[in-house]
Amino acid sequence: MKTAPSWVDPSLFPFRSHWLKIGECELHYVDEGSGDVVLFTHGTPEWSFGYRHVIGDLRTTFRCVAPDMLGFGLSDKPPGEDYTCKAHAERLEQFIAALGLQNITIVANDFGGGIALHYAVRNPQNVKAILLTNTWCWSLSGDPHYSKPARIMRTWLGRFMYRRLNFPVNAVMPAAYGDRKKLTREIHNHYRSALPDAASRIGTYAFAREIVDAGEWWESIRQKFDVLQNIPKTFVWGMADKFVPPYELDKWRKLFPNDRVVTLEGVGHFVHEEKPEILTSALRALISGTR
Repeated sequence: MKTAPSWVDPSLFPFRSHWLKIGECELHYVDEGSGDVVLFTHGTPEWSFGYRHVIGDLRTTFRCVAPDMLGFGLSDKPPGEDYTCKAHAERLEQFIAALGLQNITIVANDFGGGIALHYAVRNPQNVKAILLTNTWCWSLSGDPHYSKPARIMRTWLGRFMYRRLNFPVNAVMPAAYGDRKKLTREIHNHYRSALPDAASRIGTYAFAREIVDAGEWWESIRQKFDVLQNIPKTFVWGMADKFVPPYELDKWRKLFPNDRVVTLEGVGHFVHEEKPEILTSALRALISGTR
């Protein structure tokens, strides 16, 4: 029976690991508790570990399901696979179908936002509520905040930074915190250990390229947002995020003006790491409001 590697500290991640074969690859996930389903979708360079505090709190009353995308966490990281956002979204849809998840509340951050919303616009009848943190679902190619660094990432230097130096874990992640003290050495090592060498970092580098390449795909999802208007949503936003700035929240407000927004001053990109108790509270309120 497959088990989590020894570097996973059960005192930090006290959940049973599961694996599900999608195509030729195995996706790792946790499946804790029972009741209404809450599906957690991570971004880069994260994995289900990032949602551990929220899952630990919610599993007493909800069924918490958190997969690791292919190329991340404890999931397979094979060369030659498709690591585009579109491919991740299609695998997520297969994952949901394979587990028979119904009446889902989606929680998503970063690249996980568009990936989860791809499912939501295609299956709105199976989505009960949506909670998003520091994410987007529109083309970023025209914004120099994203496109200028993205151009560097497409060069040999960018590839070297991502594949050899583990740039997103070692440099981007610490800078993305509002309070860097929250990223302890022990926590940081759980992200480093998940991506130990150049071969294992193919997924994070693919996302660096998707910042520009996935624009049309994100726009295709945004154009279907009408089907989400009647689904209750909450946006919890770390206002000190240097990578997905607060002006992206303004776009969400215009798209869904009737939905709840929670802003957190001094909090960075990973709300679930810095303020899990606020995220949990907002999520409980969102779900109870839909019953």
